[in-house]
Amino acid sequence: MWVVLPSRNLARLGGLSASLQSRPVNDTAIPATLAAEYDLPDPPNSSDGAASTVPRRTGRAPGDVAYPKAIKSFVRRAGRTTTGQAKALAELGPRVLLPYQPTALDFEAVFKDAARAGGPNDLQARPLVLEIGFGMGEATAHIAALLPDTRFVCCEVHEPGVGALLKRIGEQDLHNIRIIAHDAVEVIDHMLLLASLDGVHIFFPDPWHKKKHNKRRLIQAPLVAKLAARLKPGGYLHCATDWQPYAEQILEVLGAEPQLANRASASHPELAGYAPKPHYRPLTKFENRGIRLGHGVWDLVFERV
Repeated sequence: MWVVLPSRNLARLGGLSASLQSRPVNDTAIPATLAAEYDLPDPPNSSDGAASTVPRRTGRAPGDVAYPKAIKSFVRRAGRTTTGQAKALAELGPRVLLPYQPTALDFEAVFKDAARAGGPNDLQARPLVLEIGFGMGEATAHIAALLPDTRFVCCEVHEPGVGALLKRIGEQDLHNIRIIAHDAVEVIDHMLLLASLDGVHIFFPDPWHKKKHNKRRLIQAPLVAKLAARLKPGGYLHCATDWQPYAEQILEVLGAEPQLANRASASHPELAGYAPKPHYRPLTKFENRGIRLGHGVWDLVFERV
């Protein structure tokens, strides 16, 4: 369907309107879907007196949409996959990458490791940690090497990052990492059983600095409740950020979750709810650069009660 748009509103279409504005008419016909996409005003009634039925963008899903699209905490940024990363994807992907599935995953099966068959391989006794958003995998590989008897399930949607971590896995001969290249929220909802995790790592999630984008921040009350429900009693949730307003929000959200308790409140009251950096989390190149520039870093560690 096409609608008639007053010419004074064409400027809101930016560069897309250039060819339309060249037309020597006062009102211009454009596709209805385009008018809705740019949240343009309702067009005037058509010549036959019938009112337009163009849908308006309100930020809410229409009532007839059964499964409205959720706000995402990430965008799939373009990036170049290097030759080494591509080789790691091809050679190690079949062993390390786990496809997303809408049903609970048997992690005891996917972590069976022939390389450990001659030694201890009691999967039930080995902790299981979920990591959300590992970037280029520097910290993930470091922690996995430091804690070889801990199993890590890592979610990341950035393909060069997935390739970079696979490359590190091959170079360091790591056997305790599995990667799910999918939206972590859907992985939590469908692939993780309740009380199945010993820990959760969320290091330096996108702070979405602009106030209008704060709604896209990953660490919000609904997600924290889901994570807490999937932690075993005594399991931990460890977050780290270098953006103070986000650190304050995380502290507030985690503190309001009744299934979690702040580990640092009693042991480090001088840190006002924040925690000392745990020994296993390394200082990445990015973090070291921030420290040199005088930027702060805040760790938060809460425990499942």
